[in-house]
Amino acid sequence: MIGPARKEDVQEFLPLLLAAIGSIAYTLAGTENDAEVEQILADFYIREDNRISYKHVIVDRREDGIAGILISYPGEGAAALDIPFLERPGRDKGARASESIVVEAQEGDYYLDSISVSERYQGQGVGKALIGEFEKLGAKEGCSRLSLIVEPYNTRAHSVYQKLDFIEDGSITVSGSRYIRMVKPL
Repeated sequence: MIGPARKEDVQEFLPLLLAAIGSIAYTLAGTENDAEVEQILADFYIREDNRISYKHVIVDRREDGIAGILISYPGEGAAALDIPFLERPGRDKGARASESIVVEAQEGDYYLDSISVSERYQGQGVGKALIGEFEKLGAKEGCSRLSLIVEPYNTRAHSVYQKLDFIEDGSITVSGSRYIRMVKPL
C-alpha cells in the first residue's frame, strides 16, 4: 500500500536512499566518511526542512516492510530544501564534500528526487506504482510538469521513464556526474 513515510521508517528508508543517490550522498552530507554520511542523512530524514525529509517521501509498505520509496517536491521550494545541508555545523570543507549542492528541480516542476525499490520487490510493479502516485501528487500541487534526472548509463530506468511518456530535456551535472533531465507535461 502506497502512503506517506513516517519518521520511524528511517532504518528501512536509509539503505534504499543510499542505493538511489550514490555519490550524491557525500555531497549532501558534506563528508567523505561513510558512517557519518549514514548518520547525517538519517538525522535529516526525521527533520521537516530538507529535501530528504520524511515529509517528502512516499513508501510502498508491505507486511514485511517497505518495498520502495520515492522522494518528491515542487521545484519552487527546492533551493530552500538544500540550505539545511549547506549550513550544517561541522560540514566538511574537503574535496567532494565541498561540492555545491545543485538544485535539480525547476520552477513549475514537480520533481522526482529519488526512487528506489528493495531488491526482493524489483520487477513487481512497485516503481511504476510509486511513479503513478508521484504523478497524482504533482497534479494535486498544481505543477505544470513532472521532472527527474537519470544517469545516462541507466538504460533500464531511462526506458521505463520513456514508456511513461517522459522526454529528454537536456542534461545537468550533479556531484561531478552527468545526468539526463527528463520531463512530462501534466
